Amino acid sequence: MLSDEDQIRALVQTWQSATKAGDVDTVLSLMTDDVVFLVAGRPPMHKAEFAALSRVPPGSPRPKLESAFEIQEIQVSGDMAFIWTRLSVTVTPPGTGAPIERAGHTLTVFRRVSGKWLLARDAYLLSQVQRSST
Repeated sequence: MLSDEDQIRALVQTWQSATKAGDVDTVLSLMTDDVVFLVAGRPPMHKAEFAALSRVPPGSPRPKLESAFEIQEIQVSGDMAFIWTRLSVTVTPPGTGAPIERAGHTLTVFRRVSGKWLLARDAYLLSQVQRSST
């Protein structure tokens, strides 16, 4: 059986893989029903809004998503845990859209529900990467 830390690492890896593949249902299955996302410059976002923003209309091309993360710290206490990560994300819109790059840190809280770790709160502190034109 995997340790709590290994289960959380596996959840994060599954999240990254499912997001890249556009598998919104898998991503949603990794969240609590009362999940809250805190994103700079906007009100808190809940699961329904996350789902709506993540789904691409049928027949529409999906943006290309590339991401890399490095877990800086994991702490587990009973049925709660948190991780602090360094994350970089590049989203390339379909067609001729220029890539949008963001990088920074996240602080994510997990809750064990029925024996399974799920993402409960996420503070997403990424900012746009500015490239110099040299």
